[in-house]
Amino acid sequence: MSVQLAGGILALYFGLLLAISYFTSRGADTHAFFTANRESPWWLVAFGMIGTSISGLTFISVPGAVGKTYFTYYQVILGHSLGYLTIALVLMPLYYRLNLISIYGYLEKRFGFWAYKTGSAFFLLSRTIGSAARLYLAVNVLQIAIFAPIGVPFIVTVFVSIFLIWLYTHRGGVKTIIWTDTLQTLFLLIALFITIVLVGQKMDMSIPDMIQQVSASKYSHLFEWDWKNPHFFGKDFLAGVFIAIVMTGLDQDLMQKNLTCKSIGEAQKNMFWFYWVLLFINILFLSLGALLYIYSASKGIEVPAKTDELYPMLALGGEFGTLAAVTFLLGIIAASYASSDSALTALTTSFCIDFLSIEKFKEDKQKKMKHFVHIGFSALFFVVIGLFHIFNTSELIAAVFNLAGYTYGPLLGLFSFGLFTKYAIRDKWVPIICVLSPMITFVLETQAQSLFGGFGFAKLILNGAICFVMLWLIRDKNLESVHVA
Repeated sequence: MSVQLAGGILALYFGLLLAISYFTSRGADTHAFFTANRESPWWLVAFGMIGTSISGLTFISVPGAVGKTYFTYYQVILGHSLGYLTIALVLMPLYYRLNLISIYGYLEKRFGFWAYKTGSAFFLLSRTIGSAARLYLAVNVLQIAIFAPIGVPFIVTVFVSIFLIWLYTHRGGVKTIIWTDTLQTLFLLIALFITIVLVGQKMDMSIPDMIQQVSASKYSHLFEWDWKNPHFFGKDFLAGVFIAIVMTGLDQDLMQKNLTCKSIGEAQKNMFWFYWVLLFINILFLSLGALLYIYSASKGIEVPAKTDELYPMLALGGEFGTLAAVTFLLGIIAASYASSDSALTALTTSFCIDFLSIEKFKEDKQKKMKHFVHIGFSALFFVVIGLFHIFNTSELIAAVFNLAGYTYGPLLGLFSFGLFTKYAIRDKWVPIICVLSPMITFVLETQAQSLFGGFGFAKLILNGAICFVMLWLIRDKNLESVHVA
């Protein structure tokens, strides 16, 4: 694919996003930036959430990781079923009943000031690093396909990418994101379907042939029953349950979209349909990974040491033709930007609501504060992506989920204690506990590596349990909290 073609695709793509931003942000005030005035159709939210949750990590890293972990990642996806059910039936009714803009407002009502600020701070940390990793993938592809051949440094590519996100989100916020993410999800799915068809054609296979070939290969190994294996079914399934709860239900980014639905009933409908589509999409990504490895073996193509590079190498290298290169470029941009643009909006929302109490000010003041916070998080993305580029040495999906096990654990502990007990706690101790629990988890995980391969994704559960126990130890036995759940 020529640089001119790639550049033209990028220009048209962002031109379309800017056009959507223009029409959706007209008349949008600060409240609409945060809530979309709670007028979003549930089906639009559900479809757009696919792109947000999949991101560039799934688009590149899941197919790449198939060579090492086969289909075992799907065990995590299966576990999501109970997680999303919990979100729909427990967490979302709570958020709607309390009429929350930032979901961490629950922690203030339930425990107090320090729990509230700590919960929000852990979200800001988790989402900033996770979204920077996701956007890093898209920036890498843009660098390879467009900017490196014309001599543009990587750091300039990062700046241009983040500036474009800021440009189409800074006015409409989540009101714009609902529509742009829907468009980007569409591009992502088109890219996935077309790539699978083109790979099959290259190997002279029909759809049934591809299904048979993937099923017969070693890569289709799904369930791992060896309890010493890091991907033992019990660990991955349980981890999938809690990953869904914390990375969707306790995450301002994904919940902010759900809270824009007109009613709790529509929001729950959105969550159920979203999961069923996600099941299907992930099996397609895993199948694509198997096909890429089968194709590479049949052609004698050496698989890169960093398996994240396999799909980009084959697609952009012309193995499957220009159409595959074009759809890959559109797919990775759509996947990564759908995740990053909503994250930028959610981070801005959380900081404005949770730390600046922006709702206390008049509209003119709110706009200025929101504007500067939005710029600030854009700059932070720039710095984190640069650091990630320097230090990253492992498959990104493993790195991000590994980090999530430590940073989302305290949120799991806080919300669980709030929902399943009626105790008040000594609020001032919460920040210390939420720092200690990931540290203790890290020590235990290090020791467990030599005994039974570590906790894997299930370290999130361990982390949350440790936080829960320590909160129990600082409960106020003489005072029962107002139980808002």
